[in-house]
Amino acid sequence: MSRKTAAITAVGGYVPEGILTNEDLAKMVDTSDEWITSRTGIKERHIIKEKGIAASDLGAEAVKELLHKKGLDPMEIDLLICATISPDMRVPDTANTILDKIGGKKAWGFDINAACSGFLFAMTTAAQFIESGMHKKVIVVGADVMSTVVDYTDRTTCILFGDGAGAILLEPSEEGLGLQDSVLKGDGSGRNLLNIKAGGSLIPYNRENYDSKDFFIYQDGKSVFKAAVTGMSGAITELMQRNHLTKDEISWIVPHQANKRIINSIGEFLDFPMERVMTNIYKYGNTTAATLPLCLWDYEKQLKKGDKLLFTAFGGGFTWGASYLKWAY
Repeated sequence: MSRKTAAITAVGGYVPEGILTNEDLAKMVDTSDEWITSRTGIKERHIIKEKGIAASDLGAEAVKELLHKKGLDPMEIDLLICATISPDMRVPDTANTILDKIGGKKAWGFDINAACSGFLFAMTTAAQFIESGMHKKVIVVGADVMSTVVDYTDRTTCILFGDGAGAILLEPSEEGLGLQDSVLKGDGSGRNLLNIKAGGSLIPYNRENYDSKDFFIYQDGKSVFKAAVTGMSGAITELMQRNHLTKDEISWIVPHQANKRIINSIGEFLDFPMERVMTNIYKYGNTTAATLPLCLWDYEKQLKKGDKLLFTAFGGGFTWGASYLKWAY
Protein backbone atom coordinates (compact mmCIF):
# COMPACT_ATOMS: atom_id res chain seq x y z
CA MET A 1 0.00 0.00 0.00
CA SER A 2 1.36 3.41 -0.98
CA ARG A 3 1.91 6.04 1.68
CA LYS A 4 -0.92 8.54 2.04
CA THR A 5 0.38 12.09 1.66
CA ALA A 6 -1.16 15.55 2.08
CA ALA A 7 -1.33 17.34 -1.27
CA ILE A 8 -2.14 20.96 -2.03
CA THR A 9 -5.19 20.88 -4.29
CA ALA A 10 -6.20 24.56 -4.33
CA VAL A 11 -4.76 27.99 -3.48
CA GLY A 12 -6.42 31.30 -2.60
CA GLY A 13 -5.13 34.74 -1.72
CA TYR A 14 -6.20 38.24 -0.78
CA VAL A 15 -4.56 41.61 -0.19
CA PRO A 16 -6.29 44.86 0.80
CA GLU A 17 -6.96 47.49 -1.88
CA GLY A 18 -5.03 50.18 -0.02
CA ILE A 19 -1.43 50.60 -1.15
CA LEU A 20 1.43 52.26 0.75
CA THR A 21 4.28 53.11 -1.62
CA ASN A 22 7.87 53.98 -0.84
CA GLU A 23 7.07 57.55 -1.85
CA ASP A 24 4.27 57.59 0.74
CA LEU A 25 6.66 56.42 3.44
CA ALA A 26 9.20 59.07 2.46
CA LYS A 27 6.61 61.64 3.55
CA MET A 28 6.32 59.95 6.96
CA VAL A 29 9.92 59.13 7.90
CA ASP A 30 13.45 59.97 6.77
CA THR A 31 13.73 57.56 3.84
CA SER A 32 13.43 57.38 0.04
CA ASP A 33 12.32 55.00 -2.69
CA GLU A 34 15.95 54.36 -3.66
CA TRP A 35 16.99 53.66 -0.06
CA ILE A 36 14.13 51.20 0.54
CA THR A 37 14.37 49.45 -2.83
CA SER A 38 18.15 48.98 -2.70
CA ARG A 39 18.06 47.50 0.81
CA THR A 40 14.86 45.45 0.72
CA GLY A 41 13.59 45.07 -2.85
CA ILE A 42 10.20 46.44 -1.75
CA LYS A 43 8.41 49.05 -3.87
CA GLU A 44 4.97 49.00 -2.22
CA ARG A 45 2.86 47.09 0.27
CA HIS A 46 -0.91 46.59 0.67
CA ILE A 47 -2.35 48.10 3.85
CA ILE A 48 -5.80 48.01 5.45
CA LYS A 49 -7.05 51.57 5.62
CA GLU A 50 -10.63 50.94 6.79
CA LYS A 51 -11.58 50.55 10.44
CA GLY A 52 -13.02 47.27 11.65
CA ILE A 53 -11.14 45.02 9.19
CA ALA A 54 -9.05 42.31 10.82
CA ALA A 55 -6.93 39.26 10.03
CA SER A 56 -9.99 37.00 9.88
CA ASP A 57 -11.49 39.17 7.15
CA LEU A 58 -8.39 38.81 4.98
CA GLY A 59 -8.19 35.10 5.74
CA ALA A 60 -11.87 34.57 4.97
CA GLU A 61 -11.51 36.25 1.56
CA ALA A 62 -8.54 34.02 0.68
CA VAL A 63 -10.47 30.91 1.72
CA LYS A 64 -13.59 31.97 -0.19
CA GLU A 65 -11.53 32.29 -3.38
CA LEU A 66 -10.03 28.86 -2.77
CA LEU A 67 -13.47 27.30 -2.24
CA HIS A 68 -14.84 28.98 -5.37
CA LYS A 69 -11.95 27.77 -7.54
CA LYS A 70 -12.30 24.25 -6.18
CA GLY A 71 -16.12 24.25 -6.31
CA LEU A 72 -16.19 23.21 -2.67
CA ASP A 73 -18.94 23.68 -0.09
CA PRO A 74 -17.54 25.14 3.18
CA MET A 75 -19.54 22.49 5.04
CA GLU A 76 -17.13 19.90 3.57
CA ILE A 77 -14.14 21.36 5.43
CA ASP A 78 -12.92 19.29 8.39
CA LEU A 79 -10.29 21.56 9.93
CA LEU A 80 -8.82 25.04 9.46
CA ILE A 81 -5.45 26.10 10.90
CA CYS A 82 -4.55 29.80 10.87
CA ALA A 83 -0.98 31.04 11.18
CA THR A 84 -0.94 34.63 12.47
CA ILE A 85 0.79 37.01 14.88
CA SER A 86 -1.96 39.61 14.52
CA PRO A 87 -5.12 37.74 15.59
CA ASP A 88 -8.45 39.55 15.72
CA MET A 89 -8.52 39.07 19.49
CA ARG A 90 -6.48 37.25 22.10
CA VAL A 91 -9.59 35.10 22.62
CA PRO A 92 -11.18 33.52 20.59
CA ASP A 93 -8.76 32.21 18.01
CA THR A 94 -8.83 33.62 14.49
CA ALA A 95 -9.19 30.20 12.83
CA ASN A 96 -12.68 29.66 14.22
CA THR A 97 -13.65 33.23 13.35
CA ILE A 98 -12.65 32.55 9.74
CA LEU A 99 -14.72 29.36 9.77
CA ASP A 100 -17.72 31.33 10.96
CA LYS A 101 -17.28 33.94 8.23
CA ILE A 102 -17.06 31.32 5.46
CA GLY A 103 -19.89 29.14 6.81
CA GLY A 104 -17.67 26.22 7.81
CA LYS A 105 -20.03 24.98 10.51
CA LYS A 106 -18.81 21.35 10.60
CA ALA A 107 -15.12 22.13 11.06
CA TRP A 108 -12.90 22.99 14.00
CA GLY A 109 -9.82 25.18 14.02
CA PHE A 110 -6.91 26.62 15.93
CA ASP A 111 -4.14 29.22 15.52
CA ILE A 112 -0.38 28.82 15.31
CA ASN A 113 1.94 31.66 16.34
CA ALA A 114 5.40 31.06 14.91
CA ALA A 115 5.82 34.51 13.33
CA CYS A 116 7.10 34.34 9.75
CA SER A 117 7.52 30.55 9.99
CA GLY A 118 3.88 30.18 10.99
CA PHE A 119 2.54 28.99 7.65
CA LEU A 120 5.36 26.46 7.27
CA PHE A 121 4.69 25.06 10.74
CA ALA A 122 0.92 25.07 10.15
CA MET A 123 1.21 23.25 6.81
CA THR A 124 3.35 20.52 8.37
CA THR A 125 0.93 20.21 11.29
CA ALA A 126 -2.09 20.06 8.98
CA ALA A 127 -0.47 17.30 6.93
CA GLN A 128 -0.45 15.03 9.98
CA PHE A 129 -4.26 15.10 10.13
CA ILE A 130 -4.41 14.03 6.48
CA GLU A 131 -1.72 11.35 6.72
CA SER A 132 -3.28 9.83 9.84
CA GLY A 133 -6.63 9.50 8.08
CA MET A 134 -8.36 11.67 10.67
CA HIS A 135 -9.39 14.32 8.11
CA LYS A 136 -9.75 14.58 4.33
CA LYS A 137 -10.05 18.32 3.75
CA VAL A 138 -7.88 20.69 5.77
CA ILE A 139 -7.34 24.38 5.04
CA VAL A 140 -4.21 26.24 6.11
CA VAL A 141 -4.35 30.04 6.23
CA GLY A 142 -1.56 32.54 6.70
CA ALA A 143 -3.04 35.95 7.56
CA ASP A 144 -1.44 39.01 9.10
CA VAL A 145 -2.35 42.66 9.51
CA MET A 146 1.15 43.91 10.17
CA SER A 147 0.09 47.55 9.88
CA THR A 148 -1.44 47.16 13.37
CA VAL A 149 1.91 46.30 14.98
CA VAL A 150 4.24 48.55 12.99
CA ASP A 151 5.63 51.83 14.36
CA TYR A 152 5.37 54.24 11.43
CA THR A 153 7.94 56.54 13.03
CA ASP A 154 10.61 53.81 12.92
CA ARG A 155 12.13 53.79 9.44
CA THR A 156 13.99 50.53 10.04
CA THR A 157 10.78 48.48 10.40
CA CYS A 158 7.89 50.44 8.88
CA ILE A 159 9.31 50.00 5.36
CA LEU A 160 9.22 46.21 5.57
CA PHE A 161 5.71 45.04 6.35
CA GLY A 162 2.36 44.75 4.60
CA ASP A 163 -1.03 43.15 5.16
CA GLY A 164 -2.34 40.08 3.37
CA ALA A 165 -3.58 36.49 3.52
CA GLY A 166 -3.12 33.26 1.61
CA ALA A 167 -4.72 29.85 1.93
CA ILE A 168 -4.20 26.29 0.71
CA LEU A 169 -6.41 23.20 0.72
CA LEU A 170 -4.79 19.91 1.70
CA GLU A 171 -6.32 16.60 0.63
CA PRO A 172 -5.09 12.98 0.62
CA SER A 173 -2.97 11.78 -2.30
CA GLU A 174 -2.28 8.17 -3.21
CA GLU A 175 0.11 9.20 -6.02
CA GLY A 176 3.01 10.19 -3.80
CA LEU A 177 2.34 13.87 -4.38
CA GLY A 178 2.10 16.59 -1.72
CA LEU A 179 4.22 17.16 1.37
CA GLN A 180 7.17 14.77 1.50
CA ASP A 181 9.32 15.95 4.40
CA SER A 182 10.01 18.92 6.69
CA VAL A 183 12.92 20.20 8.76
CA LEU A 184 11.60 22.52 11.48
CA LYS A 185 13.74 24.37 14.01
CA GLY A 186 13.44 26.72 16.97
CA ASP A 187 15.76 28.68 19.24
CA GLY A 188 14.03 30.69 21.96
CA SER A 189 17.19 32.65 22.76
CA GLY A 190 16.46 34.71 19.66
CA ARG A 191 13.36 36.20 21.27
CA ASN A 192 15.23 39.37 22.25
CA LEU A 193 16.30 40.08 18.66
CA LEU A 194 12.91 39.89 16.92
CA ASN A 195 9.76 40.35 18.93
CA ILE A 196 6.72 42.30 20.04
CA LYS A 197 7.54 42.67 23.72
CA ALA A 198 4.26 43.88 25.16
CA GLY A 199 0.71 42.57 25.04
CA GLY A 200 1.31 39.21 26.67
CA SER A 201 1.57 38.12 30.30
CA LEU A 202 5.14 39.45 30.64
CA ILE A 203 4.22 43.05 29.81
CA PRO A 204 0.40 43.21 29.86
CA TYR A 205 -1.52 46.19 28.58
CA ASN A 206 -2.42 48.84 31.17
CA ARG A 207 -3.06 52.56 31.26
CA GLU A 208 0.52 53.33 32.26
CA ASN A 209 2.08 51.73 29.18
CA TYR A 210 -0.61 52.75 26.67
CA ASP A 211 1.88 54.70 24.52
CA SER A 212 4.77 52.25 24.85
CA LYS A 213 6.59 51.30 21.66
CA ASP A 214 6.93 47.80 23.11
CA PHE A 215 3.56 47.04 21.48
CA PHE A 216 5.21 47.41 18.06
CA ILE A 217 7.45 44.95 16.26
CA TYR A 218 11.17 45.22 17.02
CA GLN A 219 14.14 43.61 15.33
CA ASP A 220 17.90 43.81 15.47
CA GLY A 221 18.32 43.97 11.70
CA LYS A 222 21.91 42.77 11.27
CA SER A 223 21.56 39.87 13.68
CA VAL A 224 18.26 38.75 12.18
CA PHE A 225 19.63 39.00 8.62
CA LYS A 226 22.56 36.75 9.45
CA ALA A 227 20.47 34.25 11.38
CA ALA A 228 17.82 34.12 8.63
CA VAL A 229 20.29 33.37 5.84
CA THR A 230 22.12 30.78 7.92
CA GLY A 231 18.93 29.16 9.22
CA MET A 232 17.01 28.91 5.94
CA SER A 233 20.04 27.81 3.89
CA GLY A 234 20.94 25.21 6.50
CA ALA A 235 17.39 23.83 6.68
CA ILE A 236 17.18 23.51 2.89
CA THR A 237 20.58 21.82 2.74
CA GLU A 238 19.59 19.31 5.44
CA LEU A 239 16.29 18.62 3.70
CA MET A 240 17.94 18.07 0.30
CA GLN A 241 20.57 15.75 1.75
CA ARG A 242 18.00 13.72 3.67
CA ASN A 243 15.87 13.27 0.54
CA HIS A 244 18.82 12.82 -1.85
CA LEU A 245 17.78 15.85 -3.91
CA THR A 246 20.00 17.78 -6.30
CA LYS A 247 19.40 21.40 -7.21
CA ASP A 248 18.62 20.38 -10.81
CA GLU A 249 15.67 18.31 -9.58
CA ILE A 250 14.10 21.25 -7.77
CA SER A 251 11.55 23.16 -9.84
CA TRP A 252 11.07 26.06 -7.42
CA ILE A 253 12.33 27.44 -4.13
CA VAL A 254 9.55 29.22 -2.23
CA PRO A 255 11.27 31.47 0.34
CA HIS A 256 9.76 33.69 3.00
CA GLN A 257 9.58 37.22 1.59
CA ALA A 258 11.44 39.10 4.31
CA ASN A 259 14.05 40.99 2.32
CA LYS A 260 15.24 40.65 -1.30
CA ARG A 261 18.85 40.56 -0.11
CA ILE A 262 18.06 37.58 2.13
CA ILE A 263 16.31 35.82 -0.77
CA ASN A 264 19.30 36.51 -3.05
CA SER A 265 21.74 35.30 -0.39
CA ILE A 266 19.89 31.98 -0.08
CA GLY A 267 19.96 31.53 -3.86
CA GLU A 268 23.69 32.30 -3.97
CA PHE A 269 24.46 30.01 -1.03
CA LEU A 270 22.67 27.13 -2.76
CA ASP A 271 23.98 28.13 -6.21
CA PHE A 272 20.38 28.07 -7.39
CA PRO A 273 19.11 30.05 -10.42
CA MET A 274 17.08 33.05 -9.29
CA GLU A 275 14.54 32.61 -12.10
CA ARG A 276 13.33 29.53 -10.17
CA VAL A 277 13.07 31.36 -6.84
CA MET A 278 9.57 32.73 -6.20
CA THR A 279 9.69 36.46 -5.45
CA ASN A 280 6.85 38.95 -4.97
CA ILE A 281 8.23 41.05 -2.11
CA TYR A 282 8.39 44.10 -4.39
CA LYS A 283 4.58 44.45 -4.40
CA TYR A 284 3.53 43.03 -1.00
CA GLY A 285 6.45 43.59 1.38
CA ASN A 286 6.75 41.15 4.27
CA THR A 287 3.26 39.86 5.11
CA THR A 288 4.72 37.50 7.74
CA ALA A 289 2.68 34.25 7.82
CA ALA A 290 1.06 35.10 4.47
CA THR A 291 4.21 35.31 2.32
CA LEU A 292 4.49 31.63 1.37
CA PRO A 293 0.86 31.07 0.30
CA LEU A 294 0.84 34.43 -1.53
CA CYS A 295 3.85 33.20 -3.53
CA LEU A 296 1.85 30.10 -4.52
CA TRP A 297 -1.11 32.34 -5.36
CA ASP A 298 1.00 34.46 -7.72
CA TYR A 299 2.91 31.57 -9.31
CA GLU A 300 0.08 29.01 -9.44
CA LYS A 301 -0.29 29.12 -13.23
CA GLN A 302 3.42 28.38 -13.67
CA LEU A 303 3.32 25.22 -11.56
CA LYS A 304 2.97 21.77 -13.10
CA LYS A 305 1.91 18.44 -11.61
CA GLY A 306 4.95 16.70 -10.16
CA ASP A 307 7.03 19.88 -9.73
CA LYS A 308 9.32 19.63 -6.72
CA LEU A 309 9.12 22.67 -4.42
CA LEU A 310 11.26 23.62 -1.45
CA PHE A 311 9.65 26.02 1.04
CA THR A 312 11.70 27.87 3.63
CA ALA A 313 11.01 30.53 6.26
CA PHE A 314 12.53 32.28 9.26
CA GLY A 315 10.66 34.11 12.02
CA GLY A 316 10.84 35.76 15.40
CA GLY A 317 11.59 33.71 18.41
CA PHE A 318 13.62 32.36 16.52
CA THR A 319 11.73 29.87 14.37
CA TRP A 320 12.77 28.49 10.99
CA GLY A 321 12.65 25.50 8.71
CA ALA A 322 12.10 24.03 5.26
CA SER A 323 9.59 21.69 3.60
CA TYR A 324 9.77 19.52 0.47
CA LEU A 325 6.55 19.18 -1.53
CA LYS A 326 5.52 17.70 -4.88
CA TRP A 327 2.87 19.79 -6.67
CA ALA A 328 -0.38 17.89 -7.24
CA TYR A 329 -2.08 19.67 -10.16
